[in-house]
Amino acid sequence: MPDQSPDPGDPADDHLREHQLSSQELLRGHFLHAFRDTVRLPDGREALREYVRHPGAVMIIAQLEDGRLVLERQYRYPVQSVMLEFPAGKLDAGEASLACAQRELLEETGYSAASWAKAGVMHPVISYSTEFIDVWFAKDLTAGERKLDAGEFLDVFTASPAELLQWCRDGRVTDAKTLAGTLWLQNVLSGAWTLDWQDGARPGQA
Repeated sequence: MPDQSPDPGDPADDHLREHQLSSQELLRGHFLHAFRDTVRLPDGREALREYVRHPGAVMIIAQLEDGRLVLERQYRYPVQSVMLEFPAGKLDAGEASLACAQRELLEETGYSAASWAKAGVMHPVISYSTEFIDVWFAKDLTAGERKLDAGEFLDVFTASPAELLQWCRDGRVTDAKTLAGTLWLQNVLSGAWTLDWQDGARPGQA
């Protein structure tokens, strides 16, 4: 995957940068890969930085012909709650972003899409993770059969954009990626932000 950092290296930001001096692996689990680095601060002092390396993920804002959105209800163990979310999933090693979005939408919801548009990228937990999430829009949906992973349990449902916005406002939706995705959706629907749609029959091009 290409570098997903929001900072391409502008020399004007050198007074803010930290430089790695050493790195210690803390955990290599099935999913998490954690490190503790010693860094040199801009003023020359040293500090510790603990963080998780993440392979990146995708999120899909899929809209049916009637305008309703494809959403999920899934239990998230760390917060001990069932969360309302847009479909999303982790990139496999070497997997292109669009191919991942197509795979995750089909596996989790049973839908495939003929048209796709990459809206942008978000960094949900910049204080302790390298994770980035590519935000994809999908339309011209066709319903099919879900292919959930072993041990994966979730409900798929639909809601109108107005319902989703209300749930964000009243606190039913607290998932960061879904809140950010709703911002994108709101601006796309208003015409303030435009999308560059592509044929979904060409996976792996992004």
